[in-house]
Amino acid sequence: MTTQLSVTTGQHSDKGLKPLNQDFHGLVLPENHQLRSKGIAVAIADGISSSNVSQIASESAVAGFLSDYYSTPDSWTVKQSAQRVLRASNAWLHAQTRQSRYRYDQDRGYVCTLSVLVLKSATAHLFHVGDARVYRVQGDSLDQLTSDHRVWLSRDDSCLNRAMGLGQQLDIDYLATPVWPGDTFVLATDGVYEHLCEGDMAGIIRESCNDLENAAKQIVAAALGNGSDDNLSVQIVRVDSIPASKSNDEITRNAHQLPFTPELHSGHVVDGYRIQRPIHASSRSHVYLAVDEASSRQIALKIPAMEMQQDPAALEHFTTEQWVAQRINSPHVVRAFAPERQHSCLYLATEYVQGISLKQWLQDNPDPDLETVRRLVEQIARGLRAFHRLEMVHQDLKPENILIDNEGTVVLIDFGATRIAGLQELKEHDEPYWPRGAALYSAPETFLGEPASWQADQFSLGVITYQLLTGQLPYGTRVPGIRNPNQLRRLSYHSARLHRNDLPGWVDSAIARAVNPEPHKRYQALSEFLFDLRQPSRHWHQQHRKPLIERHPVGFWQGLSALLLFALILSFAYRP
Repeated sequence: MTTQLSVTTGQHSDKGLKPLNQDFHGLVLPENHQLRSKGIAVAIADGISSSNVSQIASESAVAGFLSDYYSTPDSWTVKQSAQRVLRASNAWLHAQTRQSRYRYDQDRGYVCTLSVLVLKSATAHLFHVGDARVYRVQGDSLDQLTSDHRVWLSRDDSCLNRAMGLGQQLDIDYLATPVWPGDTFVLATDGVYEHLCEGDMAGIIRESCNDLENAAKQIVAAALGNGSDDNLSVQIVRVDSIPASKSNDEITRNAHQLPFTPELHSGHVVDGYRIQRPIHASSRSHVYLAVDEASSRQIALKIPAMEMQQDPAALEHFTTEQWVAQRINSPHVVRAFAPERQHSCLYLATEYVQGISLKQWLQDNPDPDLETVRRLVEQIARGLRAFHRLEMVHQDLKPENILIDNEGTVVLIDFGATRIAGLQELKEHDEPYWPRGAALYSAPETFLGEPASWQADQFSLGVITYQLLTGQLPYGTRVPGIRNPNQLRRLSYHSARLHRNDLPGWVDSAIARAVNPEPHKRYQALSEFLFDLRQPSRHWHQQHRKPLIERHPVGFWQGLSALLLFALILSFAYRP
């Protein structure tokens, strides 16, 4: 059975009775790893007849999407990738209109409809703006999957209320639906579907058997024969096969193809890396200091422990780390070393960070000042944001996985537990969620089976901030014992000021919000947490505003005395 997605396609476009074809369509069938990571993309656009430049908008929207979508990070979901590209395209089209002579008449500007179908693994993702349509063949008819963004002003007069380039903001319809072999999708512009009923289109497709290109031509010809006076475009995509299993081949391929690295000793050479000495050993992995013979640079070489050989999940975590390290570029995240070098066995080579772990730093600095803690936390947050920008969640943030080099730069390591949204779409079903990192630093919602979001990383960062300042944990050891929502709601934050009375109350308030047991009550951005660590928030000021007698005691008593004097004068004035 095939292990990849395959389709049969057919498409055709005709200017019809008009002098110019303002429709545009296209599709991409990648043959490399992008077939797994990004899928197959199909797009169709329809210009508006009131514009003389709408054909430029149609071509730009389709060609731009099919190019830029495949340039987005592999770690992004289809939805994230497509919506980012579509909104950027919309902004460009709108700007072209604003800079042209049509700036006050947008109906004559760079405007078009756009419908996109992305097939990834066994899911169809639809993105839709305007009145081109996407159907799925259902027996002898078609099931319309999109809604027309058109307002009818009268029986014969209508206008688009949503289109690419029509405004600065873009509202995109999105639908994700599972697919099976044999499913057939049809994308068509209004020049086709307004003059040919859905049953007739389904019949032409059914009778064409495997010649979908001819079916597309017949559909266009039939619509023309029925009196269509518009441009006509149609695309047909039939799913022939889907992956036999939706495993993360992108992650696990090396784990299955490469042999285990044997136990290494000083002097051993692996793919040009000469081992110097062990750095760290655990039941999961062994880390060695090595020298790259080609560049004489020191590197860290990490190999899986032999005990992991029979543990597929542990191997996936190990190879996840390599996949992530090759894609994140941040001074606060350890980088893969020579990622293009061919491997003869299973290992991860990264830059060597000469320094100590945050765990050791805590032992050496049991009572750090607030400003030092702020600088450390801000660097950790920059590393986390490099993950979050790529739709990744670190999931294993703890002092042991944070290094501080000799220059004081913080570097995050160990990405085996990282959750990657784009590859999560390849899972056959949602895996059972359970904290994959250190339990004492994991967000409480993950113990209830909820997937870890970037706000779970925020919780871990808040716990580390609390620990840096107090040497304690904000909830002690109670978080790992949570098994139901009631237990989560009963978690009670221990004020950091109980352990350190010189800590400003507003700093304690910021940490409390970052480690709130309920994710929606945490900060909406890490930058907000960092901001509140440096100055009191407006919310804190409102809650802790001192009474007037404490803020301005002299003014308070002067004002009170004036009021009493005024009352006394009034009492004398009205005395009979």
